[in-house]
Amino acid sequence: MDFSIRAANVDDCKDVARMNLELAEYEKTSEQVTITQRDLEQDGFSKNPFFHCVIAEVPQQHKSKDGHTKIGFALYFYSYSAWRGRAVYMEDLYVMPEFRGKGVGKALMSKVAQLALTRRVDALQLGLAAGCTQLNFTVLHTNRSSVDFYLRRGCSDVTSEMGYHFMSCGGDAMRQLAQP
Repeated sequence: MDFSIRAANVDDCKDVARMNLELAEYEKTSEQVTITQRDLEQDGFSKNPFFHCVIAEVPQQHKSKDGHTKIGFALYFYSYSAWRGRAVYMEDLYVMPEFRGKGVGKALMSKVAQLALTRRVDALQLGLAAGCTQLNFTVLHTNRSSVDFYLRRGCSDVTSEMGYHFMSCGGDAMRQLAQP
């Protein structure tokens, strides 16, 4: 199948928002989605972006049954490990169901890994975290096909291997925590 992977731009936010909702529906968590297209535009394409994104796109002749040419995305941001240094966190990897099994997900993940490993002076001057030592992400334990997909690519499950739990604090709990 003919497809390309490229850096997202602000005009892609409508499709990223659409696919983000499709992903949430697939994971049966759509009621938790509060991000809008405008949020994505502001948070990903401002002077100091909170995230970066790559898009999988097919030519018009291979568009989806619903007429979409943007068929997948990987949203990521740079972080830091106190033990291993620079890292990249892949927040989401999504490929529309009708395009799965064709190498799109692997290509998206590969692109994020390439960007994370790149040691370019211009990237460092722009404040981008090149030279990362690890790619981190989470996956629902119930999403066995995705777990298997990642394991086939050499990823490891640190929850079972090291016993770490991913924790989160938001909403009222975060506001309470912020009180002195």
